[in-house]
Amino acid sequence: MATLHCMNDEDYPPDLSEDRLFSLVSQIKDWQINHGSLLKQVDSETENSVLSYPVGVSCFPSPLPRARFEQALDLQEIYNKLYCSIAEDEEWIYDTIKDMIASEPLAKALWGIYEAAKDAGHVQDISAGVFRSDYMFHLTEAASVDRWADLSKTALKQVEFNSYSCSGFSHANKAANMHRHLARIGVYDMTDKPFPVDSLPINHNIDSVASILALAHKEYGPPKSKLASKTAILFIVQPYNFNVADERPIEYALWNRDEIVPNYRLDFPDVLEYTKLTEKRALLFHPPWLASEKPVEISVVYQRAGYEAHEYNKAGWDGRLQLEKSTAIKCPSVLGHLTTFKKVQQALTKSGALERFLSPSEVARIRETFVPVHPLDESTEGLEARRIACDPKRSTNYVLKPSLEGGGNNVYGNAIPAFLKSTPITDWSRYILMESIHPPDADNLLVGSACLDGGKTVSELGVLGCCLWQRTKRTTAKKSGTRCDMLQNSVGGWTFKTKFAEIDEMSVVKGYGCFDTPRLVDF
Repeated sequence: MATLHCMNDEDYPPDLSEDRLFSLVSQIKDWQINHGSLLKQVDSETENSVLSYPVGVSCFPSPLPRARFEQALDLQEIYNKLYCSIAEDEEWIYDTIKDMIASEPLAKALWGIYEAAKDAGHVQDISAGVFRSDYMFHLTEAASVDRWADLSKTALKQVEFNSYSCSGFSHANKAANMHRHLARIGVYDMTDKPFPVDSLPINHNIDSVASILALAHKEYGPPKSKLASKTAILFIVQPYNFNVADERPIEYALWNRDEIVPNYRLDFPDVLEYTKLTEKRALLFHPPWLASEKPVEISVVYQRAGYEAHEYNKAGWDGRLQLEKSTAIKCPSVLGHLTTFKKVQQALTKSGALERFLSPSEVARIRETFVPVHPLDESTEGLEARRIACDPKRSTNYVLKPSLEGGGNNVYGNAIPAFLKSTPITDWSRYILMESIHPPDADNLLVGSACLDGGKTVSELGVLGCCLWQRTKRTTAKKSGTRCDMLQNSVGGWTFKTKFAEIDEMSVVKGYGCFDTPRLVDF
């Protein structure tokens, strides 16, 4: 059992001498080079070389209350169950997003693909999920002079739930290993106090994501088509991808398993060029770079592209439909993709919404993590939210969020009224208005490709959920429909990101934040 560590280090992080600071930064750079904690500079690519630069990381692990870390991990299986259940509830999803379909191009494209696939008839009842539930730590009382006491007054509050193309897991895994290595070799030790290495939790993101994909691959079974030589997982990725160091480790882990799981990459939207459906809709993949004359039958489609509206031109729309119609297990399906919309997060805060999917005890635990979230539609609640959002004073405590992924899309505080004024009122229903979370800050040094700088920082914890479930028919005296039977429901690991307190966004790959490791503390 790990030793409990009380947080009373008033000088943490330590004020390092110039020599020790130089050594720390040098060791971080060496670690990142040797372990692929890098982003690819795509426009630098030549026939035989490519430039890369280090992903942003914290120099020191940031303090996090152990109780909040454990609470977040303990909740993940409930959140997994919730979102898997939603992904099989067509009626609830449609009622939630129907007002967006006319005004939000991505919602329109995805719902159209779902309906076309439904008309063709579903041929695969099993789905997989790689989820991430993001939290910040909200101060429940006014901030005090004692910053460690502030940490003890925090409540776990959900920022958002991600169910599609979740990224950062490999980078976070590497950052955790880096901080543990630096702690082991004494970089963080003070003169009379060794750093508690066991306060840094171990991370297993890469193995966890690979394991859920491998389980889905096994569940699919042998090829269904006599034309295929074998089965394999297909990663659907964006072309000219700068974030390959986050995706590739999962592929390598699958190839390196004792029981090898073949897997390949395919740029989106080039699906129709390299795949075809058999009469029974097995998905066959045969790119020219594979030596075998026989195509590979795809067991699992792992989506790491297709989360932006512009990707759904005709080739993208038709390609995604082909994937959705196939017998391959989708990670996730189109309905599963739609659950990542912020409108879903907002709808779940309504009275009675959670009770449709969870038990009363589960509902109580989940609801503790919610902050007020409002629609910007023409309902009574939506009209009041519009008044708040258009008020320069009242809007300062809110964040305006669209149903878009990738970071950099939110509008904060007193910038909201001007943004809405420049946005057609017919498009306002695409957004939700979320009350701001006010986390405590901590001192840290952050290092990236551009600079090394210190100051007040705030952190965000993401918890990895790994799921496999099956859609089954449900018939009762009152209603009929579908239900979700969990085949695998587990916590895979975590991400921990830190940014300077004055910066609103957290996206690391876009340069706003850094990957970090929590230093778990007790009070």
